[in-house]
Amino acid sequence: MSTRTLPLDDQLYSYLQGVSLREPPAFRRCRTETAELPMARMQIAPEQGQFLHLQARLIGAKRAIEIGSFTGYSGLWIASALPPGGCLIACDINEEWTSRARHYWESAGVMDRIELCVAPAMQTLHKLVENEEQDSYDFVFIDADKESYESYYERALTLVRPGGLIAIDNVLWDGKVADQAVDDPDTRAIRVLNEKLHEDQRIDLSMVPVGDGVTLCRKRDMA
Repeated sequence: MSTRTLPLDDQLYSYLQGVSLREPPAFRRCRTETAELPMARMQIAPEQGQFLHLQARLIGAKRAIEIGSFTGYSGLWIASALPPGGCLIACDINEEWTSRARHYWESAGVMDRIELCVAPAMQTLHKLVENEEQDSYDFVFIDADKESYESYYERALTLVRPGGLIAIDNVLWDGKVADQAVDDPDTRAIRVLNEKLHEDQRIDLSMVPVGDGVTLCRKRDMA
């Protein structure tokens, strides 16, 4: 027994994946091919993708938003959790990455559930609010530029329904958030958001040490 989260050495991590990961071949291809790219560290871990998939399934998500798509791996897990007719709004600004993502989404047969928006994410989110889509999304995953995290969170909280879920990636930031000697803009932005979420009474909160840390925020019904 342990009173704190176990550290995962290579042996234990391999065991964890061996007895829990159910990664479809198309997903694995996306992950392994992306691992060869210079920006491979931007991709989430496979067990994290499966965790997001389960969360979306648990809340019966039909409409979702992804802020930061990269080459499409997280989008595969989220979109595959949605029922027929469901929709994932996928936001990214990089044409090269999203062209890869589209290829993997089509290969996995989930492209019909994804609306790709190649534009600044805040612009896309603002349009959704302008279209009066507040309180109409079930699930939001935030994994983009860190200095904009607080803005993404506030807009996501507007768009997600009461009882809906916001998942925020990289909240442990490779341990740098706990190292006061580190003071770069990205690290500061994540610290500010983490502290804000801890005090935010609009949500139920859990920070989970999976991947680089994922915070789950359930929007409360404040009525």
